Amino acid sequence: MTQDYLGRIGNLIRDARKHRGMTQQQLAEALGTSQSAINRIEKGHQNLSLEMLARFGDALDSEIVSVGAGPTHLRVTGPTTLSGSIEVKTSKNAGVALLCASLLNRGRTVLRKVARIEEVNRLLEVLNSLGVETNWLNEHNDLEIIPPAHIDLSAIDEAAARRTRSVIMFLGPLMHRAQEAFDLPYAGGCQLGTRTVEPHMAALRPFGLKVVANEGAYHASVDSKITPGRPIVLTERGDTVTENALMAAALHPGTTVIRNASSNYMVQDLCFYLEKLGVAIEGVGTTTLTVTGKADINVDVDYSPSEDPIEAMSLLAAAIVTKSEITVKRVPIEFMEIELAVLEEMGFSYELTEEYLAANGRTRLVDVTSKKSELKAPLDKVHPMPFPGLNIDNLPFFAVIGAVAEGQTFLHDWVYENRAIYLTELSKLGVDVKLLDPHRVMIQGPARLSGTEIVCPPALRPAVVILLAMLASKGTSVLRSTYVIHRGYEDLANRLNEIGANIEPFRDI
Repeated sequence: MTQDYLGRIGNLIRDARKHRGMTQQQLAEALGTSQSAINRIEKGHQNLSLEMLARFGDALDSEIVSVGAGPTHLRVTGPTTLSGSIEVKTSKNAGVALLCASLLNRGRTVLRKVARIEEVNRLLEVLNSLGVETNWLNEHNDLEIIPPAHIDLSAIDEAAARRTRSVIMFLGPLMHRAQEAFDLPYAGGCQLGTRTVEPHMAALRPFGLKVVANEGAYHASVDSKITPGRPIVLTERGDTVTENALMAAALHPGTTVIRNASSNYMVQDLCFYLEKLGVAIEGVGTTTLTVTGKADINVDVDYSPSEDPIEAMSLLAAAIVTKSEITVKRVPIEFMEIELAVLEEMGFSYELTEEYLAANGRTRLVDVTSKKSELKAPLDKVHPMPFPGLNIDNLPFFAVIGAVAEGQTFLHDWVYENRAIYLTELSKLGVDVKLLDPHRVMIQGPARLSGTEIVCPPALRPAVVILLAMLASKGTSVLRSTYVIHRGYEDLANRLNEIGANIEPFRDI
């Protein structure tokens, strides 16, 4: 290697080490070498083999050099029988909301056990480009966030912002922290049909925010003289819409009433965090929130987001389709009760532990142990509803569950325009699935699942549904271009491997 190349690699290693919050000595111990060797490598004074670069990548959880750079694929060998126990990670949707909400606080925020997923990575890139300092503190994924005195939107990382639809939740905090006018790039993320931003605009208009969307950006202006004069009634009970309204209300020094609010898990987590910031909120867990905000927030705060009910459902679905007995730990039961009730009607047998509290001291958790069960299709259609109904993001998992159940399972995905279409990819694995219209599918089970190669659909939950079906399929399957799964799940393949799956990540060379 040339000296210039060695120097650039050394800089990459140093930056990745600091990002992980490790000292040179700690990295040396992880690699079984000396601190002086790490120092020479970071200065570009030592040759490195590809094997050593791979070891650095593993120790730092960062791909230092990519051979055959390109999309990651998964090779799945089945059928699989899972065993043992697996813990549910903290909520992806709560994590991204809390990252956005951290902009409300001029003080230091520490979020505990944040899911290290691509959606979070993209938001961190956006925050860093705004001047926000972020640091991973340890191997437990505790994240420190230190905002700048002034936020400069002119340097925003547009590429990162366009890869996540969560960027729209910057509107609520930035209308208070930015100048009177600012631009945000259009949001991206999952491809689930047309996502109107009008409910967000209607929720924020009473705070003086006006948004015009054109030329690939949201052009926002704020009239600080306009404040809510009456309760804000949300035109849809959306999670992110409610979160935007909450964040706008948090820095409004008065009392705001939000009606038809979502009471879903990520909204409750946001409320608990805002309360730690000193914002008074009445009605958490209901559809009417009364928020008494503050003119300024400058506190050092420590918060632990609760566990992810969608990941919990994913793991239970993995157990069901592979007819396995596993224990899924730290399941937020309040947000899984309807799903478990539907599964019980289908014949699913399971055991629950006594309830205990999550690290936030508010969310109720249980451990769920699945039992081998012979399932029958539900008599009625399976459809989502706002909390406390069956979660919108948990509906797709009933497609793969229906594939192993006796009879016809009818799913009605009324929220998204195109998501049901992606479930038809299950037919390539041998599932008898009929698309009745863009919102409704019928699955005839049980299916004889057989391995094949599928390109990952561009929607997160249908992509995971296909991966779970591959676990139960005979032979070898390949799921290509799995970035969308990494958007919402932390190290899912390796975690499934730890309880008996046979999933091999690979790249084309």
